[in-house]
Amino acid sequence: MQIIIVGCGKVGRTLAEQLQEEDTDITLIDINPDRINEITDEVDAMGVVGNGASINTLMEARIETADILIAVTVSDEMNLLCCLIAQKTGHCHTIARVRNPIYSKEIGFIKERLGVTMIINPELAAAQEISKLLRFPSAIKIDTFARGKVELLKFKVMPEFELDGKSIQQITEHFRCDILFCAIEGKDYTTIPGGTNVIRNGDVISILATPQNAAVFFKKIGLKTHQVKNTVIVGGGTISYYLAKALLAMKIKVKVIEKDKNRCEFLSEELTDATIINGDGTDRSLLLEEGLESAESFVTLTNMDEENIFLSLFAKTISNAKLVAKVN
Repeated sequence: MQIIIVGCGKVGRTLAEQLQEEDTDITLIDINPDRINEITDEVDAMGVVGNGASINTLMEARIETADILIAVTVSDEMNLLCCLIAQKTGHCHTIARVRNPIYSKEIGFIKERLGVTMIINPELAAAQEISKLLRFPSAIKIDTFARGKVELLKFKVMPEFELDGKSIQQITEHFRCDILFCAIEGKDYTTIPGGTNVIRNGDVISILATPQNAAVFFKKIGLKTHQVKNTVIVGGGTISYYLAKALLAMKIKVKVIEKDKNRCEFLSEELTDATIINGDGTDRSLLLEEGLESAESFVTLTNMDEENIFLSLFAKTISNAKLVAKVN
């Protein structure tokens, strides 16, 4: 398989390192010759110096015989343009990294009308992982689908849920939650249930639902998910935006601390139910003033790994909050 990667930053380098372990022919494209030389010294790949949106550059990278083009430059627009030109020049599948929240509601249009095979959004994926940590204990297995819009959750039926002896239809009618029962795993059997199937204590149940509907269902049956009631987020970048939006949808109170005033104004307009603080998140007095001691969760998402780690360590000494630190 021949794969072309446009953009040799952290994501491009990691992709190249992982793909070289498989039976693939990799070509890297970047405008920085030093970066190309550095990566090709470490990775078994061909390097092309140039603009990934240029037809001549793509032809040099043998786009006409490529199977997949992956565009992961720092610019969303450049990534989309690379994919469009690649499709017109060759016959390959295209994958674009698109991170800007402006495009998050237009993914369907981009894929259908522009023909991009796949859109990847690392910031959104990171936010979804963090939201799962804040919503459910590790005892519950969660798999996500449709870019986090739907989740497959697995849990064990306990006596306190009072579900023993009830059929799927009875449970659905009683709790009136929009969920789909996918599987029942008993001691000696596993079945895909219909409305007449009966649940017993000790069964392991798999359900399919949106994060919001799953949370409502678990609350009604009395399963303590230990979902946090509030969170303090330091850093107002793209991950913070996606995370705050997800948590607010689940009725979790969100407070974001961000240095840049213009960014604060943007966040306050987009996240009307969140509290946006314009200040230095590394200022201990500010963190104490904004209630870190009583916060149930604390997430550090600044652009400096060291800041994120040390802020989490500080929070650990003064609070019992669930801690999440971003480390690139």
